[in-house]
Amino acid sequence: MRVAIDTQPGGAAPNEDWVAGTPTLAIVLDGLSTAGLDTGCRHGVPWYVTQLGSQLVAALANPSASLSEGLADALEQVAALHSECDLNNPGTPSATVAILRQREAFFDHLVLADSPIVLEGHGGFSVLTDLRVDDVLPDLRAEVEQHETHTPEHKKALRRFVTAQRQTRNTPTGYWVAASRPDAAEHALVGSTPAEDVHSAAVLSDGTSRLVTEYSMATWHEVFTMLRTGGPRELINTVRKVEATDPTGRRWPRYKSGDDASVAFCQW
Repeated sequence: MRVAIDTQPGGAAPNEDWVAGTPTLAIVLDGLSTAGLDTGCRHGVPWYVTQLGSQLVAALANPSASLSEGLADALEQVAALHSECDLNNPGTPSATVAILRQREAFFDHLVLADSPIVLEGHGGFSVLTDLRVDDVLPDLRAEVEQHETHTPEHKKALRRFVTAQRQTRNTPTGYWVAASRPDAAEHALVGSTPAEDVHSAAVLSDGTSRLVTEYSMATWHEVFTMLRTGGPRELINTVRKVEATDPTGRRWPRYKSGDDASVAFCQW
């Protein structure tokens, strides 16, 4: 498997995405925004995704470990790295997880929250994602989307939304992300696809996939054409050009003008 990767921050703030590729593995992590709220951790989201990504690569170097087992082990290892922090804080640094691994004649996948894996097959494209977060607090989400980005009203609404969202994170009535508890791995969506059924694949953060899913400014066929001709950088640049036409979120309401964007494009 050949993996081409790229990641770019959405603005002036540090990038909270993380991406990696090996001959058998592609991983994208998307750190959850804190909206300026306390996390109980002195390290921050960029540190967290870097540590989690590194531990995932190490854990999954063992081909006998399942993706869920590897994620649980990585979460436990990262928690041990900052045990002096308040890991019970509902805003403790956390991230979405998307993993694709080549195993003999199969491709295994794991998704936890809304960073998708898109498989290009004989009959078209299959999107593997976990959208449970979309069912949480729809009224507060709609309130955020009423305001243009960069306005005081938008900031206040976003803080209210994130504050409430944290109370549902990693609970049976909410949604699941990678944070401090290894048991979150048990709630990831996992599966396998025969290698003969897949031509190529893209592992994405939602800052990239929104070109199709939210902006409707490209099809998956067009996305994969971009990836083949210009690589991940061209795809991310296209997202930025589209967002530049709507900097305040009038046409496409969103949490920020530009989100961190990451791509791992897999070919074989």
